[in-house]
Amino acid sequence: MVSDQSGRRWVVVDASGQTLGRLATRIAHVLRGKDQPTFTPNVDDGAGVIVINAARVRVTGRKLEQKFYARHSGYPGGIRMTRLDDMLAQRPDRVIRLAVKGMLPKTTLGRRALKRLRVYDGPEHRHEAQRPQILEVGA
Repeated sequence: MVSDQSGRRWVVVDASGQTLGRLATRIAHVLRGKDQPTFTPNVDDGAGVIVINAARVRVTGRKLEQKFYARHSGYPGGIRMTRLDDMLAQRPDRVIRLAVKGMLPKTTLGRRALKRLRVYDGPEHRHEAQRPQILEVGA
């Protein structure tokens, strides 16, 4: 098992051609540590995940036109809606991050796990020092 100084292992996931929801489910599974035989629900023992080629992720059906992301400024009338196709064109890393965030628990463990997620639009990443392993995600 290859790990960084804290004893945590790191994996690389290639998102090109992968379905968004299935990819996010697998990433959340690894971030929580549920793929390890020593999984304990109240212990933060998951791996760090590096996602590359986020811009090449797939979505099924008519989600590109029908799915919206909402954010609010806090002011009256301050809601902003962004379609999925616009979000994939501008910030594909945020699409994967939000999908994974929705699948993690809304507790301290979930927030800590989300900090170990690194998402990159292209094929390069800068985490060679962690010596990440390649994680195969089914197509």
